[in-house]
Amino acid sequence: MDNLDKQMNELNELKNLMEQLESFNTNEDFDVSNINVGDFKIQTSFTNNSNNTDPEYAKVGDSGFDLRAFISEPITLKPLERKLVPTGLRFELPSNTELQVRPRSGMALKYGISVLNTPGTVDEGYRGEVGVIAVNLSNEDYTIQPGERIAQGVIMNVVGQGISKLVKVNNLSETERGDGGFGSTGKQ
Repeated sequence: MDNLDKQMNELNELKNLMEQLESFNTNEDFDVSNINVGDFKIQTSFTNNSNNTDPEYAKVGDSGFDLRAFISEPITLKPLERKLVPTGLRFELPSNTELQVRPRSGMALKYGISVLNTPGTVDEGYRGEVGVIAVNLSNEDYTIQPGERIAQGVIMNVVGQGISKLVKVNNLSETERGDGGFGSTGKQ
């Protein structure tokens, strides 16, 4: 069974479970202890060719997991300089998902270190090593140490080729906003 079939079966099971829950009278108590939401988690496979710890969600409810620098020597970024920093990680993403590479908020605020193409997109079909385009937006040099947490990865659902079809037309439908953009709604 391929990955898409497996996901469709899991979604159908979840739909059936939701229908069962909706059928309960909300005024009555019922036992939900036998419902295991963990059975419906979408699995993302990865390999780690680095000497860094495996990526993981640090706290319950976290959206992202840390990406660490897989470098043998420190890398110094001068102000406004950018470099591709390897992670040693490769992912096999589920259908209709992407891995977004995003800045770590603490590094951005404290040191001015960001991800240049934020969010960076890793497509579901890519099996190469994930790299982080780190940029120094501060006025001081910043040195990235081996194993340092330099970015975060967030797995997101996307409407891509598996779901979306691009259709060329002669005209688009009219809306109230029209082609207004880039601050067209004003500052306040």
